Amino acid sequence: MSATASSTPITFDEAGFESFLSTRNEPDWLLQFRREAFALYQQKLEEPLEPEEYRRLDLRLFRPEKYHVSDASPEETTFETLMQHRGEFGGSIVQVDGKCVSSSLSDELKAKGVLFGDISELLIEHRELLEPYFLKKAVSPDADRFAAWHSAFWTGGAVLYVPRNVEVEEPLYSLIGLLEDGATDLSHTLVILEDGASATLLEETSSASEETAGLHMGAVELIVGNEARLRYVQLQNWNDKVHHIAHQSGRVGRDAMAQWTVAGLGSKLMHIHQDVHLDGRGAQAQVNGVTFATDKQLLSYYTQQTHHQPDTYSDLLYKQVCRDKSRCVWRGMIKVDKIAQKTDGYQRNDALMLSSSARADAIPGLEIEADDVRCTHGATAGQVDEEQVFYAMCRGLSRYEAMHMIVEGFFAEVYDRIPVELVRETLSHAVEIKLGIGE
Repeated sequence: MSATASSTPITFDEAGFESFLSTRNEPDWLLQFRREAFALYQQKLEEPLEPEEYRRLDLRLFRPEKYHVSDASPEETTFETLMQHRGEFGGSIVQVDGKCVSSSLSDELKAKGVLFGDISELLIEHRELLEPYFLKKAVSPDADRFAAWHSAFWTGGAVLYVPRNVEVEEPLYSLIGLLEDGATDLSHTLVILEDGASATLLEETSSASEETAGLHMGAVELIVGNEARLRYVQLQNWNDKVHHIAHQSGRVGRDAMAQWTVAGLGSKLMHIHQDVHLDGRGAQAQVNGVTFATDKQLLSYYTQQTHHQPDTYSDLLYKQVCRDKSRCVWRGMIKVDKIAQKTDGYQRNDALMLSSSARADAIPGLEIEADDVRCTHGATAGQVDEEQVFYAMCRGLSRYEAMHMIVEGFFAEVYDRIPVELVRETLSHAVEIKLGIGE
């Protein structure tokens, strides 16, 4: 897509906010929600960020005034994507600079009552279904300044609603694109699976060009009802000039399962606050992460697995590769409420260094109030074994091929946990491309 130049970019100060509201054709209840969130945003700007979460992020060079909400109308273009044309989908949505440019859903799924499309429209059209969840059950606007910022200015995004006991067999696809230089994507992803429902959503981010600077200030909310099954994948593949900051939260009901896979490949600076709440007895969550940082990238995750009820299970496995002068940060926490007996919680982060100047920080933690639980954590970091590289090269492989084989083997433990073949193939292909940078 190519965008018509924006004549009046909307900034994030008070005057910009009022200008932003004037462009929104929204009902009073939604405008009031935005006003309350903006007041909260102004309040949070005066408060320090939580030091344990943000102390390892250098935000001194982050300048919000450099970015704006685009009022341009995107036109057709092609994004370099990794998943979009590699499989068959039951529905898809494409968003550019916070605006929906295309959306589709199969007639079969529509007949079953499934909703999938632009959240800006569906939130208003189906208020009775969606408003009780939107920024109320998972992500909280008062979490910090970034959550409040998103809540006041969000534009566009995808919503998936699956009624009770409906199974969506084909995966659904969402593309989030940045086109205009300096534009901010404030898209919101809301997934609601009612009791007994199941679905798979694959989401990908992409920049229109390698030179386009931008900001993603996003949020993801995953609501999984009792005995429901959700597989959600987010592949972050911005260019190296984008700042990516997001709050993401999942709520998992009784005897339900959520498999959440994240891949961090692009952006100049990325920070994701990721919460998984086990709300119902017997709830299960598996969180998979693949991160590959190069050049001077800083890719950061702050994860929490919170067990609220007995007999719940969570399993987090992050694999991170760092090269050049890049840095990966992971701070993980397992929390267990007093009543959450028989909890089984696990978290692990492994980092592989491809250069001596790269760095990985891994800080696992436990906060346990119950006395009958099984909770463990671990973290490892190490350099590539040059003997392994030498061994492979002695058998006819180039150094590039040897490194690719070692990195693929390192990530294999995560790949093996993902049942969707398209996702496994896409991640493998993405790693191959990433290894080629600078070669």
